[in-house]
Amino acid sequence: MSSSTLAAPLRQSGSFFALCLDTMIQLFRSIIHRRFQWREAIEQGWFLASVTILPTALVSIPFGAVIALQIGNLSRQVGAQSFTGSAAVLAIIREAAPIVCALLISGAGGSAICADLGSRKIRDEIDAMEVLGISPIERLVVPRVFASMFVALLLNGLVSVVGVIGGYTFNVLLQHGTPGAYIASFTALAQLPDLWVGEFKALIFGALAALVAAYKGLNPKGGPKGVGDAVNQSVIIAFMLLFLVNFIVTTVYFQVIPQKAI
Repeated sequence: MSSSTLAAPLRQSGSFFALCLDTMIQLFRSIIHRRFQWREAIEQGWFLASVTILPTALVSIPFGAVIALQIGNLSRQVGAQSFTGSAAVLAIIREAAPIVCALLISGAGGSAICADLGSRKIRDEIDAMEVLGISPIERLVVPRVFASMFVALLLNGLVSVVGVIGGYTFNVLLQHGTPGAYIASFTALAQLPDLWVGEFKALIFGALAALVAAYKGLNPKGGPKGVGDAVNQSVIIAFMLLFLVNFIVTTVYFQVIPQKAI
């Protein structure tokens, strides 16, 4: 394997991190200097919400139900049925809700962002903006990243509510669980940082999905076919990074925040 083949992934990783850093700097700078593209951000946020709200709601119901059913059966086997509610709800709020949001933002919204920027790139619109002295990062990437982060926060709340209601319903109706014990066990073990870490994950995942899509969209290869390949690559790379970042954030959370005990 040649050295150029080995250096290509490192070069792309460096370019991606440079884009991430530049985007964050431009985001804060544009807000401070009142140059933020609010109209573009609102349009992108509305588009992302329109393509993700219904699939998110439909996915969160069986997701919460499966978690409740699995944990309910396991807790019955070990004689801890009274803790079904706490385990199921914490699993949904901490892990399931942010991951579901991230997957749908990456699959539906991220692919659209990548295709849009890629088509602009092969039509030389990005180069024309740079010639005119307009930063494509500030004009196109920053509003999309901001919209993705905002929509991810809202979707995380939607998945949390719908998932918890679905888990509660299936536990009580199918597994004959006690409604009072389900709620009491959740309040006994849950704490406010559990909700904050879920929202933080959704925020990070939304930004990461948009940044990966923007990077691949701004760097297509091979014309229209390259745009299609970039869309596929952006979704796969985003999925891989999301699970890696989720593992890191969860590990840090358990080390920093002390967990409640009975």
